[in-house]
Amino acid sequence: MEHLQTPLSDPRLLSLRARLIPPEEDPHALPPGTGDRIRAAVSLVLRAGEELEVLLIRRAEAEGDPWSGDMALPGGRQDPSDPDLLRTAVRETLEETGVCLREEGWALGRLEPLAPVTRLTPPISILPFVFVVPEGTNAKPASPEVVQVFWIPLSVLWSPQASGTVEIPMDGGRETFSCFRVEGNVVWGLTYRILEELERMF
Repeated sequence: MEHLQTPLSDPRLLSLRARLIPPEEDPHALPPGTGDRIRAAVSLVLRAGEELEVLLIRRAEAEGDPWSGDMALPGGRQDPSDPDLLRTAVRETLEETGVCLREEGWALGRLEPLAPVTRLTPPISILPFVFVVPEGTNAKPASPEVVQVFWIPLSVLWSPQASGTVEIPMDGGRETFSCFRVEGNVVWGLTYRILEELERMF
């Protein structure tokens, strides 16, 4: 990814980069015991500025989609044409939000892979990659699977006011999960876990 100018001189991002796993290091990594799972990647796209913001999407409601209507990070399953999961994250972000990380973004690193803990989701393993894009970068719903995009300030996302719980129907009953509440939406599940892990990096 080549750039004439990058926001990597930002001390917040330099500090974050030092704590992340290098993006090219073991890009095929999977959690122990999950080698037979579907492989996927998501992008934590941070927009530089006085306030660091993260890009979130709201998925379209669709019957049979375990993430129907959910708040999520851009991303998806690895395509046979993707040489590794880093390329999956870049491709899916472009397809879903119109943000071209290859031209506009800079890969800072990645988090550890993780897998769902609920029985509502398919057997999948996800590798989260962290990118930064310049201030002023725009995003838009670029796929029928995405109905809204949001740039959420990290200070808002991680404020005590945004922290809460949500009850989710599960196997005939209801279970309570931790969540963030932002822009009138609930962020829970895998997306919540990834964002919570990112918070620990700052």
